[in-house]
Amino acid sequence: MTDLPPDGAAPHRYPTLAEATRVWARIALLSFGGPAGQIAVMHRILVEEKRWLGDGRFLHALNFCMLLPGPEAQQLATYIGWLLNRTWGGVIAGVLFVLPGMISIMALSWIYVLFGEVGVVEGLFFGLKAAVLAIVLQAVVRISGRALKNGAMRTIAALSFIAIFAFDAPFPLIVLVAAMIGYLGTRAGMPAFAPGGGHSAVGGARIDDARTLLGEELTLPPAARRGALIAGGVALVLWLLPVAVLLLVTAPGNVFAEIALFFSKMAVVTFGGAYAVLAYVAQEAVGTYGWLAPGEMLDGLGMAETTPGPLIMVLQFVGFLGAFRDAGWDSALLAGTLGGLLATWVTFAPCFAWIFLGAPWMERLRANLALSAALNAVTAAVVGVILNLAIWFATHVVWRKVVTVEAGPLSLELPALASIDWAAATLSLLAVIAVFRWKLGIGAILGGAALAGIAAYFAGVV
Repeated sequence: MTDLPPDGAAPHRYPTLAEATRVWARIALLSFGGPAGQIAVMHRILVEEKRWLGDGRFLHALNFCMLLPGPEAQQLATYIGWLLNRTWGGVIAGVLFVLPGMISIMALSWIYVLFGEVGVVEGLFFGLKAAVLAIVLQAVVRISGRALKNGAMRTIAALSFIAIFAFDAPFPLIVLVAAMIGYLGTRAGMPAFAPGGGHSAVGGARIDDARTLLGEELTLPPAARRGALIAGGVALVLWLLPVAVLLLVTAPGNVFAEIALFFSKMAVVTFGGAYAVLAYVAQEAVGTYGWLAPGEMLDGLGMAETTPGPLIMVLQFVGFLGAFRDAGWDSALLAGTLGGLLATWVTFAPCFAWIFLGAPWMERLRANLALSAALNAVTAAVVGVILNLAIWFATHVVWRKVVTVEAGPLSLELPALASIDWAAATLSLLAVIAVFRWKLGIGAILGGAALAGIAAYFAGVV
């Protein structure tokens, strides 16, 4: 273990790349439970156990990542990896954070298409859907408690819900409008938009930056800044070049070109975490492209909830099913595998670009109140978007049929009340009670719901 410097002096050395790689692999394998759990794991190991950085720098880095599109936990790992070991440290940390989930989701995707209609497997996913519904409701409550601290934020959340639920407004537009409201509100000096300090400490006693390896004042040499900018440029090329090639060489309507373009758009607008993004995916991948059914989206989220890594890995499952069904290849499994890997590539390559291009100027963003206010407003809007997602999930889990009501710009998707699935409704209610009343952990809820779904199959109610 590295000795800490006395009396806040400069640290003796940084961890070696090999030492850091072992730690990032450990973090990746323990990163269950969504971004909150993943961030808590990183804080426990990097701040409390290793003391490679302190609470102040950790929370500042997290706030920076929250300003960016993409999964904040993966980007936080990339940024801290860069701080510790420069470009290769960031690449290794970011890739290792994604790798276990990517392998797990791919294996589960194969099982899903090969054995998904086997009764026991069908019962298992039946149970997971109920658990996912309860977990999404929990996300609404948690985020709203943090984000909706005044009337202005509650108004933004309500308007974003109405916009997406009743008028089918696109998620990117909601994000843009909310960010502009927050930015202009703070520039106008409105108290409701004043930043609230971002995230609070994750652990117990605060660990000062001065008593960590990175120290309190971090001076980055010009070579580190240049290296980050070069790495960011390379990440942009690695992201955009395959997309451009697919668009140029494939015929219109080719599913691989559609996957590359659609998930590239997602990479630019994925503010607010995986739950908010899934509302947009549901709009497009289910409604527009027809790559999968609403229930299958829930199955994919259940996979992502039960495997390590970012929840946004559910997009790999979406890309897998899209290519599996629409590529028209003799080997549908090969097409699905390539489609899933392509979706993963264009989802995460931009994350490295955002981090490396922004890292050299991160300290300057620390005091930018207008950007912080824009982020606060976006977070408030995300509450409304996730509430819409919860209602969308509930509609498709608890009822067998939905009807669409349209009147001018108004477009509502409502359940056909007579088509209620009482087994699904009962299991969903039990999952909600387990989350909010019994306060069970995600692992217990998912495991219990899966076993209940299998039992329902053997009881003949699924």
